Amino acid sequence: MKEHFDVTGMSCSACSARVEKAVKALNGIDDVNVNLLKNSMVVDFDPTKTGTEQIEDAVKKAGYSAIVKSEERGKGTTASSKPQEDIQAEELKNMETRLWVSIVFSVPLMYIAMAPMVGLPSPSFLSGHQNAAVNALTQFLLTIPVVFVNFKFFNIGFRSLFSRAPNMASLVAIGSAASVFFGLFALYMMLIGLSAGNEELVAKYAHNLYFDSAAMILTLITVGKYFEARAKKRTTNAISKLLELVPDTAVVQRDGKDIEVSVDEIRPGEIVVLKTGQRIPVDGVVKEGTGSVDESSLTGESLPVEKEADSALSGGTLVTQGHFLMQVTKVGEDTALAQIIKLVDEATSSKAPVARLADKVSGIFVPTVIALAVIASVTWMLLGYSWEFALMIGVSVLVISCPCALGLATPTAIMVGSGKGAEQGILFKSAEAIESSEKVNAVVLDKTGTVTEGKPSVTDIVLFNGQTLDELLQKVYAVESKSEHPLATAISSYCAEVQISLSSSSDFKQVSGSVSGTVGNEKVEIGNLKALNIQNSQITEQALSLARQGKTPLIVKINGATKGIIAVADPIKPDSKIAIEAMKKAGQEVWMVTGDNEVTAKAVASKVGIDHIESGVLPSDKEKIVRRLQGEGKRVIMVGDGINDAPALARADVGIAIGAGTDVAIESADIVLMKNRLTDVVNAENLSHSTMNNIRQNLFWAFFYNIIGIPVAAGVFYPVLGWTLSPMIAAAAMSMSSVSVVSNALRLRGWKPKLVFNQEQRKASSGKAAVMSVALKQEAASSVSHSDAHTKAVIIEGMMCSHCSSSVEKGLAKLPGVQSVKVDLKDQLATIVFNGELSDETIKATVEKLGYQVVKIEDLAAPERGEVLSRTQDKRKCCQTEKPVLHTKKVVIEGMMCSHCSSAVEKGLSKLPGVENVEVDLKDKLAVLRYKEVLSDETIKTTVEKLGYSVKKIEE
Repeated sequence: MKEHFDVTGMSCSACSARVEKAVKALNGIDDVNVNLLKNSMVVDFDPTKTGTEQIEDAVKKAGYSAIVKSEERGKGTTASSKPQEDIQAEELKNMETRLWVSIVFSVPLMYIAMAPMVGLPSPSFLSGHQNAAVNALTQFLLTIPVVFVNFKFFNIGFRSLFSRAPNMASLVAIGSAASVFFGLFALYMMLIGLSAGNEELVAKYAHNLYFDSAAMILTLITVGKYFEARAKKRTTNAISKLLELVPDTAVVQRDGKDIEVSVDEIRPGEIVVLKTGQRIPVDGVVKEGTGSVDESSLTGESLPVEKEADSALSGGTLVTQGHFLMQVTKVGEDTALAQIIKLVDEATSSKAPVARLADKVSGIFVPTVIALAVIASVTWMLLGYSWEFALMIGVSVLVISCPCALGLATPTAIMVGSGKGAEQGILFKSAEAIESSEKVNAVVLDKTGTVTEGKPSVTDIVLFNGQTLDELLQKVYAVESKSEHPLATAISSYCAEVQISLSSSSDFKQVSGSVSGTVGNEKVEIGNLKALNIQNSQITEQALSLARQGKTPLIVKINGATKGIIAVADPIKPDSKIAIEAMKKAGQEVWMVTGDNEVTAKAVASKVGIDHIESGVLPSDKEKIVRRLQGEGKRVIMVGDGINDAPALARADVGIAIGAGTDVAIESADIVLMKNRLTDVVNAENLSHSTMNNIRQNLFWAFFYNIIGIPVAAGVFYPVLGWTLSPMIAAAAMSMSSVSVVSNALRLRGWKPKLVFNQEQRKASSGKAAVMSVALKQEAASSVSHSDAHTKAVIIEGMMCSHCSSSVEKGLAKLPGVQSVKVDLKDQLATIVFNGELSDETIKATVEKLGYQVVKIEDLAAPERGEVLSRTQDKRKCCQTEKPVLHTKKVVIEGMMCSHCSSAVEKGLSKLPGVENVEVDLKDKLAVLRYKEVLSDETIKTTVEKLGYSVKKIEE
């Protein structure tokens, strides 16, 4: 299990390293992440082997304090950030008090100590050799309050030192304590000189008092820590802003009355009353009312979103106009806002791989610095310099060294970067995701819902022979409104959008490939080329031209005459092309994977500029494609909708779930994009790049500062250049290093998305369908003249499925003189209408080449289509040889996601011994098998499971 702790007492990265080491030493600990910036710790442990009390004790023994984070306020709504905010506020207030006390006493202390050296006037009772002891005593008295208010450094520093885990506080404590004790020693020697009348001894130590150094070290470190704390507080603003979005109270309807209650008391199913200007407290759906909602706090979208009945509402968003009654669906930590806060909190609590180097250095940094300080002091004394000089060198080395800068370099940038991403609807789930995102060189995009909108819509309308648009749509709308097919839904939605009035219809029928009904006194048919038996070459070419663009053309017939074509397609997102161009410009190889056919895939890819396509793939194949690219040495981002792309998202180096909306808990993804925009993939990469650059800058300056500062403080350049540092300057430099690292991280707050595509652009690009009118040269109800046409009925054996019948139909249609071919799979019958001559041998040879057998061929007259079908069916029955009785089994199958799944099941079951026919219904998850003789349930089950699906039930 995973538990979060608040840790107090840490002052630098050496502290966090010590806490981490102490907890890791416990039995049953899987992982520990200590965050110095947030003063927090996340522990993943086995509760059967250790508990939170043991973890708290381990931290306490290491010299710090840890308590399990409380989950107050909204039962997790705020992801436990409120207590941390209170701790930070209290810490900042205490530090401000310490700072002012330190400044009030340090300023006069510095004046008294430095005035004689720079020629400034000083009080007479503090001037001259005769008053040297009084001067020293005054400096000591002014130092005491500074030491007292900053005693925390001594307490933590020496405790850590004696625990053999020295930290930054240890360096400050040793340095300032050494200065104080040396000052006391000098004061003692001056008193001895005065009592002995030895003015030379008094003069010698009067200029070597280090009380001012001790006080200024503590004051300057406190100044640095104060500004650092203020800057750190600003880095957590992203989460703080999110927390402020949740109102404390809301109005709910109970017992027919509107009652104001605490947000914590709201339960799923209750009705919440919302008015203009109010924040939505929890997640729900609109039961009554209309209006608009500002969702910028969750998605970053600046324009309000229109809401009506059944629209989803998210907690933390603002009602800008209207009045709603909302039914609550999610409360507390289940709301979208709580999930977002949780993701940001987890991201800022994790460590990027780049931080490991700083962690390793921090673990040995302080002991190394103490050793260097001792070595430097001893070396200068051995070289013949005074021990006062050697002490100054040692103290300077101690106080200039800064493990804080190293410890803050990574978490500050991660905190600001993650928060900035959350503001823009880009949620990084870990620091590792931020680091990995900038290293990718290949992007794999799922087509549906990622490159395209994922929702069919009307794109083109072709009108024939002067047909008016409104009249056509009115009749189509009346029929399609009664169908639940996705294409029908798309057409109905379009008609409603362009404000076509809905007329009544009767005699509604829906068969494979078409729907029909009567509107007024006219028969209306809508369907594909094959279902409506279209033979006119102009109409066929118009339809095929649309199909080649990846669209689905639907023919509209009124009273038997073709009046138009309505094309439906999954439209490409308006921002897809510019996003893909940006990816390619960045040197990334862009792939598109889809379960659609090759024609549709190529049509979409050509429009957005994708060169690499994988079409006709199953959901499981996407993961294999990602793995193949990784095998070629590529680092891969997989972008999908998080539904059937989970295996590929998990396999990729970085998985991005796009258009998550309110469903942000997508486990397989590393990054969750709240908006349904491909441009945010580019923005996420750009933000990760900016964050990693900031981390590298911070680490460079942290290491560079110490590499240069420590040798200068140790006096390495003193013999040649005369360079050395007083402890006061060293303390100021140490303070500024931490402040500069945090300030540099704060520059990320100015980051802006590279690609911006707002709702206005989206609306502008999603206009009405393209409409064109075409004059037909020739059109008849059946589109075929039977005056000089001949008809033959061919009885064929061996056709098992729609693919077989389609193959036969295409093969026979290519024969010379053939005008039309109709194949009936059920009756195993092909009806051929042709001009001129067509021999039986030619027909037989063609069918046999396709792998089927011709049972009988019979010439028929050229009657109307209905008569042909009737007579050929009768003929089929007469000449059909008697066959054994077929048995039927119904198999309920789980796991089929798309037409490719159902096709794979159909093919697999068709190969079983004795199986004559298989029909698979994807919607009902049902396969119907017709077979001869014996077919065991176990055989069926084994076959289905080998295909990667599971059998729920088998019925005779």
